[in-house]
Amino acid sequence: MRYVTSTSTGAKRGYLVFGQPLLEAPEIEEVLASMRTAWLGTGPKAAEFERRIAAYKGVPHAVALNSCTAGLHLSCLVLGLQPGDEVITTPMTFCATINAIVHAGATPVLADVDPVTMNVDPEQVRRRITRRTRALLPVHFAGRAAAMDELMAIARQHDLRVIEDCAHAIETEYRGQKVGTIGDLGVLSFYSTKNIVCGEGGVVLTKDADLARRTKTLGLHGMSHDAWKRFSDDGYRQYDVEEIGFKYNMMDLQAAIGMHQILRVERYWQRRLVIWDRYMRELADLPIGLPAPFAAEERHALHLFTVQIDRAVCGRDRDTVMRLMHEQKIGTGVHYRSIPNMTAYRERFGWRAEDYPAAAKIGENTLSLPLSPRLDDDDVSRVIAALRRAVGAS
Repeated sequence: MRYVTSTSTGAKRGYLVFGQPLLEAPEIEEVLASMRTAWLGTGPKAAEFERRIAAYKGVPHAVALNSCTAGLHLSCLVLGLQPGDEVITTPMTFCATINAIVHAGATPVLADVDPVTMNVDPEQVRRRITRRTRALLPVHFAGRAAAMDELMAIARQHDLRVIEDCAHAIETEYRGQKVGTIGDLGVLSFYSTKNIVCGEGGVVLTKDADLARRTKTLGLHGMSHDAWKRFSDDGYRQYDVEEIGFKYNMMDLQAAIGMHQILRVERYWQRRLVIWDRYMRELADLPIGLPAPFAAEERHALHLFTVQIDRAVCGRDRDTVMRLMHEQKIGTGVHYRSIPNMTAYRERFGWRAEDYPAAAKIGENTLSLPLSPRLDDDDVSRVIAALRRAVGAS
């Protein structure tokens, strides 16, 4: 199947935007329906989106919020993290992972990554545990599952809670388990570049009814009832403010997109797999690093196709290749610069890139290629040809 819409990059052959989602008629009509009924805020569509996500992930509870960042923040809070508590996470992540820990009042502690999987290294985690460690926050980087058996064993040994950052990993499975359902809480992202989109949005997954209830309460000011329930056809319902919360709820306008996108999650994954396999075949002869093979017992979400551009091997550095791709109208991404390279964290925590050498090297060399079900076969050919030229192979 060719994924071509009326604004297809393949049709226009203009600039190929990195991470552009595929939007189809059902979600467009659902958004219009919300606008016609004038129900724009949190309401029945957000509740339906929660039900569909919970069913897909096989958990009893899914709480829809306005972002994955909000979900990570609330996850730290509902687990009772306090000032002085330490949370071990990865330096190979977006800043939101670190910020959520800080905003919850806890202290982030970095453990370096496995240079092959790019996920946090369990042995490095063990070395960072102190008497103040209270939680682990692994990130399933690019859609590849972190080493959850080892991480959960560490958590059990030291009585730690586990929050899974599944921003890249809605489809990811680890040894027969869907990620996000293995730890205490899992957090999904539905940002506009993700595999399934709402524009902005996040969902917290859990098997624990109390954690789900408190996440939902904290996500809407700490109120005891959702706004849409207070103004339902059943009549006005008085509410209480049970604790001081946040304005993190998901709008029906967001859920209207996601509730249809989730029904196509498998079809979109299959299309990305076709693109992934073609990249692996047709880029194999280039002087670049390609993603590691998948483990047989795991399912990769195929969120990011990251290549490594090492100047010592390629003859050009990552930023030069990125610029040359841009000049050929191909958008790319950097996922990610290592967290210790960021000014705010260096100044606040004294982190140094050289203390996390695997993450530092990946952060200097990594380049993400377009990987979206929106891409048609000609788009993929353009990406491949542009990368070959950019690294000087043609």
